[in-house]
Amino acid sequence: MASENFRGRIGITYKDSEPDWPTPAPRRDAPNVLVILLDDTGFGNLGCYGSTIETPNMDALAANGLRYSNFHVTPLCSPTRASLLTGRNHHAVGIATITTFGDNGYPNQRGRITRHAATLAEMLSEEGFATFALGKWHLNPTEHNSAAGPYDEWPLNRGFDRFYGFLPGATDQFHPELTYDNHPIYPPKTPKEGYHLTEDLVDHAIEFVDDLKSIHPDTPFFMYFATGAMHYPHQAPKAYIDKYRGRFDEGWDVLRERYFERQIELGIVPPGTRLAPPNPGVKPWVELKANEKRFVCRLQETWAGFLEHTDAEIGRLIEHLRAMGLLDDTLVMLTADNGTSQNGGPFGVMNAGPSGARNATGSGQTLGETIGRPQPEEDFDAIGEKLDDIGGPKSNSDIPWGWSQVGNTPLRWYKQDTHGGGVRVPMIVHYPHNIEEPGAIRSQFHYVTDIAPTVLEILDVEPRSNYRGYDQMPISGTSLAYTFGDGDCPTKKPIQHFEMMGKRGLWHDGWKAVSRHEPDEDYDSEQWELYDLDRDFAETNDLAATEPQRLRKMIDLWWVEAGRHGVLPLDDRFGWRRPGGGDTATYHFVPPMAHVPRAQSPTLGRGNWSLVADIEIPDAATEGV
Repeated sequence: MASENFRGRIGITYKDSEPDWPTPAPRRDAPNVLVILLDDTGFGNLGCYGSTIETPNMDALAANGLRYSNFHVTPLCSPTRASLLTGRNHHAVGIATITTFGDNGYPNQRGRITRHAATLAEMLSEEGFATFALGKWHLNPTEHNSAAGPYDEWPLNRGFDRFYGFLPGATDQFHPELTYDNHPIYPPKTPKEGYHLTEDLVDHAIEFVDDLKSIHPDTPFFMYFATGAMHYPHQAPKAYIDKYRGRFDEGWDVLRERYFERQIELGIVPPGTRLAPPNPGVKPWVELKANEKRFVCRLQETWAGFLEHTDAEIGRLIEHLRAMGLLDDTLVMLTADNGTSQNGGPFGVMNAGPSGARNATGSGQTLGETIGRPQPEEDFDAIGEKLDDIGGPKSNSDIPWGWSQVGNTPLRWYKQDTHGGGVRVPMIVHYPHNIEEPGAIRSQFHYVTDIAPTVLEILDVEPRSNYRGYDQMPISGTSLAYTFGDGDCPTKKPIQHFEMMGKRGLWHDGWKAVSRHEPDEDYDSEQWELYDLDRDFAETNDLAATEPQRLRKMIDLWWVEAGRHGVLPLDDRFGWRRPGGGDTATYHFVPPMAHVPRAQSPTLGRGNWSLVADIEIPDAATEGV
């Protein structure tokens, strides 16, 4: 008998019985929640964080909400997403690095979120919320991305009612690998017809909200909106790119200083902060040749147009919520998954491949081959008329280190690094009538695991100790809701560790210890640095030599936290972790069939190939192929 969890009373007839409806009914005044996650967006990239790129809609959210100057994430995309959605540290839930690298054979990297860590969507579904995910997922093993499944880690099996987006870590903005709920689809339009992924995502976000509110106007929603922007490929409508022609001709050294000055003026960076020195490998602008400058400026113009276009589409979603009378009753939290990327190498790339950056013309070098070594001058000369392809359907571009460094102003290093440039990002909270100082800046230290407990506190939801038969690990984040009303209150977060492919860090009581590990480097002999972040925002004054006892204590604390949160074993490999992973030798495709994702397709982009096919011609009058 289907009597599980029945709490009523059964009599002879319904008249002498007491019914029980187990479907959760959230309180009618429960707010909606919209979490917006940008990709590869550094601390200084938004206008309200010092950038000269125009982001009026995100700036407006900040002007009517709060900006956080001390908000941190993991230095890589999948781990940040796992921590955001679960409120737990990423190793603990099985996502040590990107899911693209698969299962390393240890609990800290299974390439999927453990069932012992329910997602926000799973938790809120139990409370009667409608749950929507749009955009980038990147939380299931790459080999599970096709229509063949398995589907157990796709969004609809991790608590979301609806999904429209893409499963892998990146996709073409004009020709995306789209998934609608649990099936792959083709884009509804072509680039010639005006298609762009970000616009499509917003169209469906609006559709999901309208579908819900038209039938169940009192049902609140949780929407996780994760853009493909600003991950490569950087692609945007031409008008947005053209707007930035010539705006970066002064070069990355001048622009970085300008961003820094604006940050001080805005108060997002405290007075007295020293701008971090240029990262190794970034050439002074004056040393670049004319053709190099022309190429890298076009890459940055494209990046800027891509960001402004993304801002415009976020604005369209926000305006729709306002027009429906929903915005005043919606908690909006906007952040990024990590700092600006280093994948583009010293000069950037016109066509980045599956393994990362290639040389300027896309002739086949991988990230490891490109980074750290000059590109041949003829690459830039060979671009010629192809320069105008950058940002359009024929390119797959990524920016060079110099512009990435500008995006991370005033901090050091990049995505993948546990220094500030990799982990300190913008964070905006917009919650009308619940923030005492609209437009204010909050400087309390917080981390991506703190988003989930903040949402749960605002919604007055107690996380369950068991979810669908799985005992749940404790939520490790600390709600930042207390900062909505008290800007001067000390942070309530006591400690936070960092680790990514051997690079480590620890924040504790305002101090940060950090290492920049290189692959195969001996962990015992690597150099740790020590910074007083309360007085050294940009990590420029290394106190390791003058505070050896404090550093030793911090390192010891890192090991304690690593043990508590499942960080070990340390794994500094960049790539597939499981023996036998990688390309398949033989493919047999049987038409008609669903779209085959790139990861399940032959790798044809690194050399010359011939295609042999048997063609049946029905009659002699048939022409063409």
